[in-house]
Amino acid sequence: MRDRWRVWQERLREVTGVAGPPPQGRAAEAAPQQRIQPGAPTMRDAAGTETAETAAEASAESQGRAESRSFARQELRLLSGLVLLIGLGLFLALPFVLSIGSVVFLPLTTAIILFILLSPLADKLAGWGVPNVAASFTALLVLFAIVLFAIALIMQPAYALFEELPAMAEQVGQRFSEIRDEFAWLAEANQRLAEMMGQTGTNQVVISSPSMIETLALATPTVLLEVLLTLLLCFFMLEGRVRLRRHLFYDRVSFGTSIRAARVLREVQDRVAAYISTVAMINAGVGIVVALGAWALGVDAPIMWGGLAALLNFIPYIGPMAMTVLLGLYGIGTTDTLVVGLIPAAAYLGLHTVEANVVTPSILGARFTMNPVMILIALMYFNWIWGVFGALLSVPILLMLTAFFDHVGRPNLVGFIFGEPLFATDLFDGDEAAAGTPAG
Repeated sequence: MRDRWRVWQERLREVTGVAGPPPQGRAAEAAPQQRIQPGAPTMRDAAGTETAETAAEASAESQGRAESRSFARQELRLLSGLVLLIGLGLFLALPFVLSIGSVVFLPLTTAIILFILLSPLADKLAGWGVPNVAASFTALLVLFAIVLFAIALIMQPAYALFEELPAMAEQVGQRFSEIRDEFAWLAEANQRLAEMMGQTGTNQVVISSPSMIETLALATPTVLLEVLLTLLLCFFMLEGRVRLRRHLFYDRVSFGTSIRAARVLREVQDRVAAYISTVAMINAGVGIVVALGAWALGVDAPIMWGGLAALLNFIPYIGPMAMTVLLGLYGIGTTDTLVVGLIPAAAYLGLHTVEANVVTPSILGARFTMNPVMILIALMYFNWIWGVFGALLSVPILLMLTAFFDHVGRPNLVGFIFGEPLFATDLFDGDEAAAGTPAG
């Protein structure tokens, strides 16, 4: 049997080159047994090697992705630093550009704020069937009529006081002379101290300045030109507001960008319009109370003082201070004693304290609550650029910028110094979450 199996296997190998099937029965016992050499790779070893190679490739890929994200973070931080430096440079250089070009930039800024304020009125008139051009002109005409009425309300009673100005100025000077005489000992002590220190008197050089009439004559053409430019710009902005919105909403690449632009525009318009209208009503109430108080105290032209209080209250901090000084000077110039003359100023100061700390915060609420430091910075910044007009426009401009950054994202300046991103949203958080979440 063993010989027959060997012959059959040799013939099969000669024909096909492949060994025959394993022998059955006793032939299987007689067949030579194959032995596994020690150290030869098995199927389990091959599978383990393949798994190790896959894990090494995944680890290398993860490490490369982490290095790429780290490099991207460093690059983003460098770009954020450059943007911050450029923004700081613009913040410092912008006042000089805006101040030099105030003939252009001041009417443009004022027209933008008036456009935001008057757009709801023009839209309401257009909704009633009024043509767009007529609605825009009517809205601008309403604003012009309100301003003229306020000026007439203040100036008409003031004409009666112009004749009394020399006498009031003389009495104010007399009061200050009395106060100076009472503190003459202080000036004498200062002079003796200067003599003891060996300081001698110095010659004073007085440079003549133009009179008030000359200043007004030189400034009137510029003011008239700026007012005319502001009204024209505001009218054309109101007339083209529909085209502006259509271009802003429908000419964007993505629908999400259009929605975001619409929200920013609506938020800016709502905030500025609501703030100005609400503050105007509060200031009108302050003017009425001041007028009634001036009438009760026997002050001349109470309507004029009420109108001045309402207008000056639009300027934060500086306006009420100016109103207090004016009332104090008027009281000193029209009364016999200093204490009685300061009563109207003290009464107004108390009214402003209640209005600024109780009435206005409760009416405006948290929506318009802004940092007082930011208000003061904006007030000084725009007052430095455009004077009194800049102080009037400072809070609306700050509201516009606040509404814009609320939607776009406020820069994290303090966190950026300590290594955090410049903006609160980290662009790589989504990538890390996606990388850390297993698929399926």
